[in-house]
Amino acid sequence: MTVPTLKFYDLPTPEIDVSAEVLAGLKQSNKQIAPKYFYDETGSALFTEITRQPEYYPARTEIGLLKNLNRDLVDTIGTGVALIEYGSGSSEKIRVLLESLRPSLYAPIDISRDYLAQSVERLTQDYDWLNVKATCIDYSQEFDLPFDASGRRVGFFPGSSIGNFDPDQAVRFLRQVRRHVGVDGSLLIGVDLKKDHAVLNSAYNDRAGVTERFNLNILTHLNAEMTGNFELENFRHEAGYNIDKGCIEMFLVSETAQEVMLGGAVISLEAGEKIHTENSFKYSSDEFTQMASDAGFAKHRFWTDDQQWFGLFYLYS
Repeated sequence: MTVPTLKFYDLPTPEIDVSAEVLAGLKQSNKQIAPKYFYDETGSALFTEITRQPEYYPARTEIGLLKNLNRDLVDTIGTGVALIEYGSGSSEKIRVLLESLRPSLYAPIDISRDYLAQSVERLTQDYDWLNVKATCIDYSQEFDLPFDASGRRVGFFPGSSIGNFDPDQAVRFLRQVRRHVGVDGSLLIGVDLKKDHAVLNSAYNDRAGVTERFNLNILTHLNAEMTGNFELENFRHEAGYNIDKGCIEMFLVSETAQEVMLGGAVISLEAGEKIHTENSFKYSSDEFTQMASDAGFAKHRFWTDDQQWFGLFYLYS
């Protein structure tokens, strides 16, 4: 009988100077903060709360697909695989796959160390048979898996997080996953599909204001990381669908002319000036399968909900 194990690999990316990266973005004429800085422990918890809001259809639609397709997914993917999840986040979705696929290894990867550690601790308590190799790293950067995994590797990238990359970055990420899983591996990925713009705009402007708090928390995170003095009441959340780009764009808008100290530098903002914090690209099924093909995944299966709002793609060669 195999004894379940839990190993945790903490792989910071020392080649990236966080302070220099953030300040470079804020000193541009069109100011920006990379969305990876959303995900401190509070940000990760807020994102989980976003997924539970009535306006935010992607989470419940994806979970519904995973549950309804349970038998089909088992037949398609197989059991006993090494399951690699990019951006572990909430464990609700992965539990559906763990219970149906019974993987030989579960390997979650996430940038938020504390959130990842808490997540895998809960999973190992609930599934006493589960072997876990967790990796804390910024998976948007190039990296090698720090562990060996016997058997066929299957990636899992839920939550339409692929939309946070621009299309060129998304192809590069898919190529990296292709390298991680190998020639006989595959990827199950959730993709938010193009749809009525009102539905999209509502999803990123929930009435409870959770997305607003999530967006503003990036400033709290930077205050802590870089000894900053952003005052949250001086900013407001703005999100809307850009038809030309095919994505939701999210900003923090300065409500007043102000100067902010951050990492020893002074950041000047005019009243009404925007800081771009996130894009969320939406794709048609044809657009996404072309991207997957460009990344080396020549074949695919596709499932969607009755409204065709969200897609699950199984990519392989």
